[in-house]
Amino acid sequence: MAPIVKVAVIQLYPKPLQPEQNFTKAETFIRSAAAQGAELAVLPEYHLTNWKPKDPEFLAVVEKCSDYVKKYQKLAKECGICIVPGTIVESHKENEKEQDRLLNVCYFIDHQGNIAGKYIKKNLWGPEREHLTGSGRDLHEVFDTPVGKVGLLICWDLAFPEAFRELIAQGAKIIIIPTFWTLNDCNEAGLQQNPAAEALFLNSILTARAFENTCAVIFANAGGPPGKGYAGLSQVTVPFVGPLTKLGGSAEGMSVVDIDMQVLEDAEANYQVRADLAKDDWHYDYRHGKGPLGRGKERL
Repeated sequence: MAPIVKVAVIQLYPKPLQPEQNFTKAETFIRSAAAQGAELAVLPEYHLTNWKPKDPEFLAVVEKCSDYVKKYQKLAKECGICIVPGTIVESHKENEKEQDRLLNVCYFIDHQGNIAGKYIKKNLWGPEREHLTGSGRDLHEVFDTPVGKVGLLICWDLAFPEAFRELIAQGAKIIIIPTFWTLNDCNEAGLQQNPAAEALFLNSILTARAFENTCAVIFANAGGPPGKGYAGLSQVTVPFVGPLTKLGGSAEGMSVVDIDMQVLEDAEANYQVRADLAKDDWHYDYRHGKGPLGRGKERL
């Protein structure tokens, strides 16, 4: 039988430009998750800073945030828990004269405090493109971790099924998605049709991605004060079942849940998605003819 993996999905409100306060709150959640036997804890995107790129203090705060990776490594080792510390915006420049390149980075830290994986956000949401640099045509990578083969995506990546396909073609069983997704990400025309359009989008697509890829999806979204547009809805979703747990609304909180990995094996036996992807004559090129094909098929 496949193993059971206990995970904690954490929905917190990132107070703007208050990294130490946000870290302290995240640490409290993570220690509680470890005490409940969780093997993995996942935080939201921008959890240290919120998303305030036009604030004059934003860059100065960001330049200090890379130090928190080591703090999370120390915490992971102390508590014996794997941590995906949401995303951390990092400033990178090749020399002093070069303009800062801001990268939105997600890490997988194992229970011994080692960095087992790193991913730079690829699909930038429209307003982010003025401020962030994406990972371009770099291939999505799968990482061997204590909880199995894991793929990392970030927020708007969720809208691109190609990203999931590239990961499961390399054998990923768990896809982790730190997110800062708000109800106000919908334009006025969409909100007139349905004020809860973004919630509908999230709930629908998370279940769809789990089914169509026979994988588990861990989605950790930011929460926040009522009436401010925070979507919340953090959840862990698997095929056949849909959400195993869901933090409804935007309130801060944490849910610890068991993922029975046998569900993924049973779903694959039924839908045979991975088996089809592994065929030599598979008929879709997810790189649209511009990149390598078949990467990782032998590991499906």
